[in-house]
Amino acid sequence: MSSLLNLPAAELVTRLAAGDVTSAALTEECLAAISQRDSSVRAFLNVDVERSLAQARSIDARRAAGESIGILQGLPIAVKDLICEEGVSCTCASRMLENYISPYSAHVIERLRAAGAVLVGRANMDEFAMGSSGENSAFQVTANPWDLERTPGGSSSGSAAAVAGRLTPMSLGSDTGGSIRQPASLCGVVGLKPTYGRVSRYGLVAFASSLDQIGPFASDVHGAALLLEAMAGHDPRDSTSVDRPVPSYTNSLNEPLKGLRIGVAREHFAEGLDDEVAEVVRRALDVYRSLGAELIDIELPHSKYAVAVYYLIAPSEASSNLARYEGIHYGHRTEKAGSLADLYARSRGEAFGTEVKRRIMLGVYALSSGYYDQYYVKALKVRRLIRNDFDAAFAKVDVIAGPVTPSTAFKLGERTSDPMAMYLSDIYTIPANLAGIPGISIPAGLSPSGLPVGLQLQAAPFAEETLLRAARMFEAATDHHRLIPPMARS
Repeated sequence: MSSLLNLPAAELVTRLAAGDVTSAALTEECLAAISQRDSSVRAFLNVDVERSLAQARSIDARRAAGESIGILQGLPIAVKDLICEEGVSCTCASRMLENYISPYSAHVIERLRAAGAVLVGRANMDEFAMGSSGENSAFQVTANPWDLERTPGGSSSGSAAAVAGRLTPMSLGSDTGGSIRQPASLCGVVGLKPTYGRVSRYGLVAFASSLDQIGPFASDVHGAALLLEAMAGHDPRDSTSVDRPVPSYTNSLNEPLKGLRIGVAREHFAEGLDDEVAEVVRRALDVYRSLGAELIDIELPHSKYAVAVYYLIAPSEASSNLARYEGIHYGHRTEKAGSLADLYARSRGEAFGTEVKRRIMLGVYALSSGYYDQYYVKALKVRRLIRNDFDAAFAKVDVIAGPVTPSTAFKLGERTSDPMAMYLSDIYTIPANLAGIPGISIPAGLSPSGLPVGLQLQAAPFAEETLLRAARMFEAATDHHRLIPPMARS
């Protein structure tokens, strides 16, 4: 394997800007790596070789002509297959949208093009972003590059595996309850969920509209900061997009935070956390202590209700969002229908997978007459209490540190028959989505069995600059982000 794909994003950008490496050459190496290894990893649903090379050559020609390229300088990027791009299939890894070609581009796609990105392909995922293991895709199951018999996490399984397997330097994912941070942790890469409203959701196929947020994957913190800087900002087409200036995250990234106060919640180290994961996280906290950070005990008392709250709110919103796929306006249409009602039922029954159906049914039940106040409204009230806990914590600390997942990557098939065990994979990540705050997973080391473990940092709303600087402090003091899966070393 070429050494280029082992380099961090900062160095790749520097080399591209200086002309030491061309975008076409880097893109060709990514395409070669995908050709050689993706049959084992199965990170991509679609790779457009000619189109991505044409993009790269165009960027090189513009650079040679002295034109401004943008901060990404021609870096190849994978895109999770629920972010629309004009003229490109957007399947959401579902039979429902198997033949759908998007007529427009998402705001983030427009931003990435303007920043000089090369979009190499569409990354696999759990169907409609519903899952924690990548096993709910209608087309293929993505494997973890660290162990091909284990899950890469989900729902952004392909996006995480593409970066971990050194198939692309960076990728885009979406995070509704941990779908960026959880696979980032299990695959040993950096994954960031921005503050709700920091990145436009225009062109993101909705799962749960009050929770979804697009975010970056990269092999290092600089790459995540670079990608966030490229795509963040106000979009008038998204009513939830916040009109707030975007800092230059990369300019301040290497400035250590003096007097950093790190909150450690006892709820994060309760029953259910594997000893191997707990030990790696505690060692990571010791690194921060050695760097002069102050560790402060905090409480997040309502976090124990987060999973229950999430699995009322998210399915309720999903049942509404997915109602549009009925075989007439959008999506698969059955060939066996009689009446109109039969057409709806058969089209949805044939095209939606088991997990999607399960969550639609949960949502319809929670919103139904007689249960709306008992379940959905009560969940909204507890969601507010969860946000209040974070607000109180951030009055005392700059960031909160803890585990990302309760365990390392589990074996494929191990939890498919136990939805509750699968849902608990996101127990530490869901609260950030409910509260709308930013969170990041950074590589914290390997377990005794050689599997990646991530450290989660969370910050107050729109404090991504603090979050990234705190993450970079740890990264600069360790070399965990430089570890490469065995399959990607040759």
